[in-house]
Amino acid sequence: MNRGRGGCCVAACLDILSTHAQDLSDSFLSGEEDNGGKLISNKNINNEINGNWLSSSSNNIHEARLKAKAKRRLRKNSSRDSGRGDSLSDNGDVVRGTTVTPTSPKSKLLDRKSRLGKGRGLPKKGGAGGKGVWGRSGEVYEPEEVDEKDPNYDEAQENCVYETMVPPLDERDFEKTVTPIVQEYFEHGDTNEVADLLAELNLGPMQSEVPSLAVSLALEAKASHRELTSRLLADLCGPVLSHSDMEKSFDKLLRELSDLVLDTPGAPQLVGQFIARAVSDQILSKSYIEGYKGRVDCEYSRAALDRAAVLLKMSMGGLRIENQWGAGGGQRPVMQLIKEMNLLLKEYILSGDSKEAERCLRDLEVPHFHHEFVYEAIVMVLESKGEKTFKMVLQLLKSLSMSSIITVDQMRRGYERVYMDIAEINIDVPRAYFILEQFVDKSFSMGIIDVKLRDLCPCRGRKRFVSEGDGGVVKLESY
Repeated sequence: MNRGRGGCCVAACLDILSTHAQDLSDSFLSGEEDNGGKLISNKNINNEINGNWLSSSSNNIHEARLKAKAKRRLRKNSSRDSGRGDSLSDNGDVVRGTTVTPTSPKSKLLDRKSRLGKGRGLPKKGGAGGKGVWGRSGEVYEPEEVDEKDPNYDEAQENCVYETMVPPLDERDFEKTVTPIVQEYFEHGDTNEVADLLAELNLGPMQSEVPSLAVSLALEAKASHRELTSRLLADLCGPVLSHSDMEKSFDKLLRELSDLVLDTPGAPQLVGQFIARAVSDQILSKSYIEGYKGRVDCEYSRAALDRAAVLLKMSMGGLRIENQWGAGGGQRPVMQLIKEMNLLLKEYILSGDSKEAERCLRDLEVPHFHHEFVYEAIVMVLESKGEKTFKMVLQLLKSLSMSSIITVDQMRRGYERVYMDIAEINIDVPRAYFILEQFVDKSFSMGIIDVKLRDLCPCRGRKRFVSEGDGGVVKLESY
């Protein structure tokens, strides 16, 4: 029995070995046919793990476990760092993606995009939801219907009309608002702009104060500004101001003349001219002056009314009150300006009052034309006889230059014009070149002109009657 059992075991072992040898031989043969003479197959080697032979089904299970383990490891790493863009390929290999900067939890809370992984990543509710959001862009709300059952419902407010109300100006705000408008008008001279600005204000009871404020500002200004003020009153009467407003305003001026004289001594005469101009422009009635006869106690008011009455009587004889203030500096003809400058110089030579000459030149209001004054003054020196005019004109030009009434540019242009015309002046004044050289040298020594302008002074060339190499023979043809 024992032999039989041992023989059976030996036979079984021999059968296994023979089977194993047959498998090896088959594998050797298949390896030689497929791989060109390789003796060992990779498939059979992979089937042996830790000395144990595995079947094909167990090998597939092992590969599935490795893939699942790799996926779990990748999922765990991605949860730790959301910036890694790793993924698995179909065969289980790890694919590295582009690096993405991790976002903080706070930024995720403020992010309005959907985090459910659905949709196209647009804001939730189209940007119309959330706290403090007014709705989608471009959304138009329909008018809300009034609920009559609402406890806050008021039937009186259903048909209300709301308008913007401008409060009327008081005295302090009136002066602060209207004064800059009038002063700006003196610069541009556009009455329509002033009318538009006043129409935007709620003047209220201060409406009649506009003419008196404009006239009081014009009293301290130039003659051209007074002319502009008279035009402004004529254009405002009707569209903005009424005739009664004009009369109230001039009544106030007559009452305040005693105070205006303190700042402007000639206020009574000027106010009288304004009244006469207003009557001529049909702003005031012709009976306005007659209504004050016998009812005026103030001497300044009486002087203003008398001045207005005299001007109106003179206008009947042919005087044009429209031109009583005169035209502005740049609006006057050039010949008229030249004539006034010549009269100014002649009056200065007679009186010798340089301050009065400065005031008269300033009143002409033509700073761009002062070079003509310099030209006429030098020509007067060239045509004069004696040293009186020579010295007085030098003193006047020195005074005007020091006070900056005549600028350096205007002074230079005046001298250059004389340099250009000296040839023609010399025809009438034979000694013009000699006098001009002396005048220019004296002007430079007094600081009126600079060295460059002095060197530009022309000089007359000397003719030689006797040549140095002719032995004293006179050249008749050269003379």
